[in-house]
Amino acid sequence: MARPVIALICLSQDRDDSLADYLERRGYEVREAQEEWMADSLLSGGGVDVAVIGEKYPASQGFDLLRRHAGEGGPSFVMVSARADLIEKVLALELGAADIVASPVEWRELAARIGGIVGRRGKSQRELVVLENATVDLKAALVMHRSGSEEQLSPGQVALLRLFLANPRRVLTRDDIMAAAPAESAEAFDRSIDSRIVRLRRKLDTESIATIRGAGYRFDPPRTSYDQSGPN
Repeated sequence: MARPVIALICLSQDRDDSLADYLERRGYEVREAQEEWMADSLLSGGGVDVAVIGEKYPASQGFDLLRRHAGEGGPSFVMVSARADLIEKVLALELGAADIVASPVEWRELAARIGGIVGRRGKSQRELVVLENATVDLKAALVMHRSGSEEQLSPGQVALLRLFLANPRRVLTRDDIMAAAPAESAEAFDRSIDSRIVRLRRKLDTESIATIRGAGYRFDPPRTSYDQSGPN
């Protein structure tokens, strides 16, 4: 399945890293229109799943974009509003906006809202694992901690976590783990499994992977730990 396409139109960005990079790390293809005159051309080209209209785009012109491009076959629109004008919000929703987000935008919240819209369009590519203190996006190999910080998982750590998810409450021996989720280096000795588990637990900030003395390891999922379809 092709990656969902997100269009960013005249969005203010006060951070050093760009929102485009932030969304691309989550598996989206991002297209940008940084000037007003570029917006119609970008949306007319088709293929956009979600268009985020930033607060730098004049409200009246944003409504015109909705009139021209919202609806069947067009993108879903997220409007970023710097004002708490009820009339403008109602008009945007009546013209077909899928969501309205207040400025300044918290990127993690915006990404979650985009993920929900993409999921409702039937194009969600997220695989989310909800643990005690973090949520893991398996496809993006990203750990999102409740504190707001984020960490990348290595391919070997993703393979190891997938193995546990596929075998909940089952004791996996070290041989099971080495066969199904081999280490990323050639030094896959018995004791390296212990080190890999310790590092994975620490990165996930979880106690759900239990050590079963003399037998191996067992994953005991927290409540609602695995949502393959992503948020709705």
